[in-house]
Amino acid sequence: MKSKLWITALIASAVIATGCSANNTNSESEEMDHSNMSEEEMKNMEGMDHSNMDMEGMDMENGHASHTNPLELNNSTGENELALPPLVEAKDGVVDITAQQGKTEIFEGVQTDTYGYNGSFLGPVIRVSEGETVTFRTKNDLLEPTTFHWHGVDIPGEGDGGPHQLLQPGASEDVKFTVSQGASTLWFHPHPEGSTAEQVYKGLAGLIYVEDENSKSLGLPDEYGVNDFPLVFQDRQFNEDKQFDYQAVRNEDGTIGDTMLVNGTLNPKLTVGKEKVRLRLLNGSNARNYTFKLNTGDSFQQIATDGGFLNEPTEMSEITLTPGERAEIIVDFSKYDASSDVALVNEADSILLPFKIDEQKTNTVAISETLNDYVVTEEEKNLSVTKKLELFGMGEMVYINDKQFDINRIDFTQKQGETEIWEIYNKPDMMGGMTHPFHIHGTQFKIVSIDGKEPPVELQGWKDTVAIEPDQKVKLAVKFNNKGIYMFHCHVLEHEENGMMGQVEVL
Repeated sequence: MKSKLWITALIASAVIATGCSANNTNSESEEMDHSNMSEEEMKNMEGMDHSNMDMEGMDMENGHASHTNPLELNNSTGENELALPPLVEAKDGVVDITAQQGKTEIFEGVQTDTYGYNGSFLGPVIRVSEGETVTFRTKNDLLEPTTFHWHGVDIPGEGDGGPHQLLQPGASEDVKFTVSQGASTLWFHPHPEGSTAEQVYKGLAGLIYVEDENSKSLGLPDEYGVNDFPLVFQDRQFNEDKQFDYQAVRNEDGTIGDTMLVNGTLNPKLTVGKEKVRLRLLNGSNARNYTFKLNTGDSFQQIATDGGFLNEPTEMSEITLTPGERAEIIVDFSKYDASSDVALVNEADSILLPFKIDEQKTNTVAISETLNDYVVTEEEKNLSVTKKLELFGMGEMVYINDKQFDINRIDFTQKQGETEIWEIYNKPDMMGGMTHPFHIHGTQFKIVSIDGKEPPVELQGWKDTVAIEPDQKVKLAVKFNNKGIYMFHCHVLEHEENGMMGQVEVL
């Protein structure tokens, strides 16, 4: 009987995905413990052929199936120059960051209600340096509780900004720490239980640049807004009044939209010089994956992953980022001229960001052939697996090891400074399953293997989020430098809120 309930609920979740309300039925889904199903029942469920299911009358455009064939994005017309976030550095060791609400003119002549950090929409780029002691002075000027999560930052648990560190409206809190990681492009966003997805959707997201002595010596383009650009990609859906109505479009399997915003700019273009340019890519979407490429078919060089540089610039024709992931790439625009039609597009060739070439701007950047000394050691490769995690389910019924998130439950413990091997398996469901971007707070990890094989070169660098495909098994070398309680979860924000999240306490 329990297996029939589970199968029925899974099908119902797919059918009603686009019309789901924000009221989760977690208490009901938690009672549906599919771990008690027999092997035969589970096998039958996973082996169901849904290709012949009668889909007539089912709106799957923004449902579970949409993440394989997602809602198509509008092409950028290139009529608006890309907005650049303000660049902020510590003053007397302090950076002020306020979460606030406001109105933003995304569409000409229309004021859209939005959230932002230190402004009405999105947030600044905060630049810090390795070894610097800095205080993030956070304040909540919203009318609802929020948190400030420092995604990818090596930080003590008490300052990480998970759901435990809720900041009430009007409250302030100082987060003081010493920057103890190398050059990287990180980000920050809210993490309150049950409202993370909506707060990010409305605009709460910003970037953190970490610099170090190595990064300054590599000859990389590093003039902010001149040859070094932050690019925050977010797909959104607007109602007829050109407003965000998150509750109306919320999808339990991950909310996607048809309108591309880059740095909050609608129909953007980026003016670049006839030179090598550094693009720092962030997938800041709730659920959409992006495969970035140039419409010309030309290659570019990847130089960094989430948490730092690759060992050397790597030639790529495309790069895929799931929600939460970042990458830094170098595009050589010296081969183009003012008449060139060149743009960053996605896997469906939707135009995300057209480029305008300013032939008057040039540089003679000579990028070092050696960027880093990252390595997965033989010792790390030979460590036994000590933590096994199984990701399973869809919609409201998503699980890690047959459990949904409980803020009062610690799922794992780990000793400070000790490396352990985490093995994460993405178990397919009856619909075939989804890619889960798996994120661990408070650390950067190493990918030891993917299905027993060495990861591709573009993943051979520090990571805090890794895309795990259905039926894929990934081993991570994980070490925490600080104590505290940290989240691990799927970074499809609606999956996180529906329970695909757990907690590790570092002792």
